[in-house]
Amino acid sequence: MTEPSVFEQVPAALRRFVPARFRSDIPIVPVVRLSGAIGISSPLKPGLTLANVARSLERAFSMRNVRAVALSINSPGGAAAQSHLIYRRIRALADEKKVPVLAFVEDVAASGGYMIACAADEIIADASSIVGSIGVVGGSFGFDKLIEKIGVERRLYTSGENKAMLDPFLPEKPEDVEKLKALQREIHESFIALVQERRGAKLNSRETALFSGAYWTGQRGLELGLVDAVGDLRTILRERYGEKVRTPLIAERGLFGRRTPGVSHGLEQLWSGPSLADDMVATLEARALWSRYGL
Repeated sequence: MTEPSVFEQVPAALRRFVPARFRSDIPIVPVVRLSGAIGISSPLKPGLTLANVARSLERAFSMRNVRAVALSINSPGGAAAQSHLIYRRIRALADEKKVPVLAFVEDVAASGGYMIACAADEIIADASSIVGSIGVVGGSFGFDKLIEKIGVERRLYTSGENKAMLDPFLPEKPEDVEKLKALQREIHESFIALVQERRGAKLNSRETALFSGAYWTGQRGLELGLVDAVGDLRTILRERYGEKVRTPLIAERGLFGRRTPGVSHGLEQLWSGPSLADDMVATLEARALWSRYGL
């Protein structure tokens, strides 16, 4: 015979005075918001990285009486590695805690944002949400003719013949472009395999553009098997877990004490690290790399 819980031992008349977080009769579905570009982060504008969201995810999956974890996703994608790291952390926690995961798409879950959504057991989108974009994109500019025209000489010193590959101030080399495309193909194939593993037979195999990088509305995504349902977080969770379901937002204190979803940057981190000038340089370098290898 199963021993009664502490809550069940409390007289019925007194149970309503027990804090909700200790009441086993009130379902808890914590919400973790994952918003913004993935992998592009600075103290003034934190983006989505594993370091920034790991603590929020751990807290959500470790809450008492948790019935599921809801991910509120609004991301156009970004760095391939960070997208995959966040995806893997969600799956690891879900498997460890034996807790189902529901992903709710707001405006967009495209590319890397859709990869993260695939970590969920179910993906729910608004009819007008944007989903998909299963592909890899890279882009840059060519300034070599411009600097030649205005009389600027490019001086670049490297150790390693490929260190300055695709430098925007040098003429483009066909062999460098092919190396980039080979990297993109490898990342794209991994992305496709992940989606096929998670979505399986739900995917509409007759849609030839499914892995072409194209994107669709949530309603069309439902027809293609990219999402499981059309709806919104509040309505779906109440239908699943009842009117009394609690949906606490799990977010760390951000810059200037404001709650920043999924971000752990604090005021002390802004000034104890590199200067803002250094940070701007690092951010520009990150954007350049992302433009070559991003999702």
